[in-house]
Amino acid sequence: MRFNDGFWLLKSGVKPYFGLQVVQATKEQNGFNLQVSTKPIRHRGDTLAGPVLSVRVHSPTEGVIGVKIEHFKHIESTPNITLFPDDPPIPSVSLSNTDTSWSVSTGGFSATIAENPYTITFNSPTRTLTSAGYKHQAIYDVPYKWTLRSASNKLVYGLGEQFGAFVKNGQSVSIWNQDGGTSSEQAYKCVPFYITNRNYGVFINHPGEVEVEVGSEKVSRVGVSVADESLEYFVIYGETPLDILDRYTRMTGRPALLPAWTFGLWLSTSFLTSYDEKTVSGFLQGMLKRNCPVRVFHLDCFWMKQYEWCSFTFDPDNFPNPKAYLADIKSRYGVKVCVWINPYISQLSPIFQEAIKGGYLIKRKDGTPWQWDLWQPGLGVVDVTNPAARKWYEDKLDALVDLGVDTFKTDFGERIPHASVVFHDGSDPMRMHNTYSVVYNEMVFRLLERRFGKGEAVVFARSATAGGQRFPVHWGGDCESTFEAMAETLRGGLSLTSSGFAFASHDIGGFEGHPPPEVYHRWVAYGLFSSHSRLHGSMSYRVPWQYGEEAATYMARFLDMKHRLMPYLYNLALEAHAKGHPLQRAMFLEFPTDPTAHHLDRQFMLGPALLVAPVFVPTGEPSEYYLPAGRWTSLFHPGRTRVGPVWVREVVPLDEIPVWVRAGSVLCLGPASMGRPDYEFALDVEMRVYELEEGGVRRRKCLWGGARRLREGASGGQGRGVDGGEVKKVDVGEGKTPVVLKL
Repeated sequence: MRFNDGFWLLKSGVKPYFGLQVVQATKEQNGFNLQVSTKPIRHRGDTLAGPVLSVRVHSPTEGVIGVKIEHFKHIESTPNITLFPDDPPIPSVSLSNTDTSWSVSTGGFSATIAENPYTITFNSPTRTLTSAGYKHQAIYDVPYKWTLRSASNKLVYGLGEQFGAFVKNGQSVSIWNQDGGTSSEQAYKCVPFYITNRNYGVFINHPGEVEVEVGSEKVSRVGVSVADESLEYFVIYGETPLDILDRYTRMTGRPALLPAWTFGLWLSTSFLTSYDEKTVSGFLQGMLKRNCPVRVFHLDCFWMKQYEWCSFTFDPDNFPNPKAYLADIKSRYGVKVCVWINPYISQLSPIFQEAIKGGYLIKRKDGTPWQWDLWQPGLGVVDVTNPAARKWYEDKLDALVDLGVDTFKTDFGERIPHASVVFHDGSDPMRMHNTYSVVYNEMVFRLLERRFGKGEAVVFARSATAGGQRFPVHWGGDCESTFEAMAETLRGGLSLTSSGFAFASHDIGGFEGHPPPEVYHRWVAYGLFSSHSRLHGSMSYRVPWQYGEEAATYMARFLDMKHRLMPYLYNLALEAHAKGHPLQRAMFLEFPTDPTAHHLDRQFMLGPALLVAPVFVPTGEPSEYYLPAGRWTSLFHPGRTRVGPVWVREVVPLDEIPVWVRAGSVLCLGPASMGRPDYEFALDVEMRVYELEEGGVRRRKCLWGGARRLREGASGGQGRGVDGGEVKKVDVGEGKTPVVLKL
């Protein structure tokens, strides 16, 4: 929300009350409570009018300093973002003060508050990171606003899955989930957290609508406003961007550990296509025949009867005996089964009257259910704040698990009404709009954990906000079948994984429209080097032979490599679960001291070792990507090396994707032709050692040293780790292939 008219003036009718002077301060266990006047206090008479801001500056955990600003104090609205749901805080704080200043220090990071003029300056051991300066914190009649000063070279990333420019400087971003596709400023997964290239991130601890002006109202500042009586934000320090994500996910939750089978190929019926048993079986057989084995088969919306979403009942015309059929395809093709659901109940659904009678839907203020006709006739929305409604919904899913369903695509969750509605537990509808997505996905995720065990649950979700990373996987929503949309999807995914989410997926080939073969080929390669890979479309299928038989040949090659990479990928999943480090990483996360890497959004790192450069140009045109400093070795052509920093401009054949291995890496590969992602990772392991320096294995800790946790973290015999001896010194010269050890 913008309040200024240029730099000097305010918009007509705007009346601000700026925090100007600290008039009282008291020490507490981990910080200071301040009373900040909004007018100069020269004598007692000046205290008789005008708002006074209550400000708490404190450290909840190591390396994090929070600032909470309150105007009118009363019973706090709900819901709130759950803090420290998985790992406890790490207390580490020291306090000091003089007569006119107060300081909070933690983990080499400090905030100093000056009395007059009231300012807060955040410092690392070497420099000032940012500051809330004179007139940077205020109330504007109703909405709160505060700003942080930006350094001239500070870049801002994150704020959830945003599809526009990856660097957020100059943008106005609304933290308000909407169903707008991937080609607009709207987003399905809005997260009130941003990370910078200057050793800090900022988490705005507010579950409702948050407006963020990233150098768009005042170029030198990031401004944040909420329509509320209080606002809290945390400045999170880290020596590296990954340290910041570790501390942020400690506060808001760690990504769950996923079963190894989820990293295989997911195939969908698509949306508006045929779902009959003959079609499904034909696709699975065709994929197996072409060495593109499917690990998860997904039945989209029309597994239920039209107009009845959601009824949670298989359409008897297409699936007369669903239990027998699901058992057959699972046995015959070795697949897990996923079905589409959402939290909306059509009034034509046979269970709608159950929902009405039980009071399970969100209500209007007059007590009638909130309904509209968008998406399904007269649909209502399940009130997930009602324990009885959650139990009713879970019972429907339990029955599907009994039939043989293994996981759910938890679609929607963004179109949650917020005007003139009432939630069962009294939650503020504005605060529930974004929060709904987390409660909804947690409900389904916990049911699957209860049925299959911890470490065996997964959802395929579209909506999320802060804390939603705990219930993966999330995919990028409805995109077109073009190179431009492919790039949008990558930008959205990198923004999401810069916001605390470890995993990201998307509709390979695009959802809307029918991709030209070259777009399909390029998207398949990109999709199979994403953490999770799903073939899905709207009005057309995404099986490879629809795009020429050569497409299946290309897919088989990339899919086999993904299966081979599973010891590496599963170790990354363990790192994500422990520290919140994403699998797909924006380049600046791994190369924070390389200014060129700070702007790159058409390539990414898959973990610390692999650089992936998808191709976004038509056949015959050169693709461009950047290799940072050091020697890089082609994953697919081990005799090919390049020394960075260098921009590479090359025409990439249709059956290839540039994937480069970073020097100093030890890459564990499983056997070729396994045909699945879940196997004994300790058997027949090939260890590729890439140009290690004498005296140490620089990246072994990430790629190989997690072997014990790989073994202990897996369940059901899946995801076994690697035990082996030390690699002390390996001498690999220029242009030579990596040393290969077989265990």
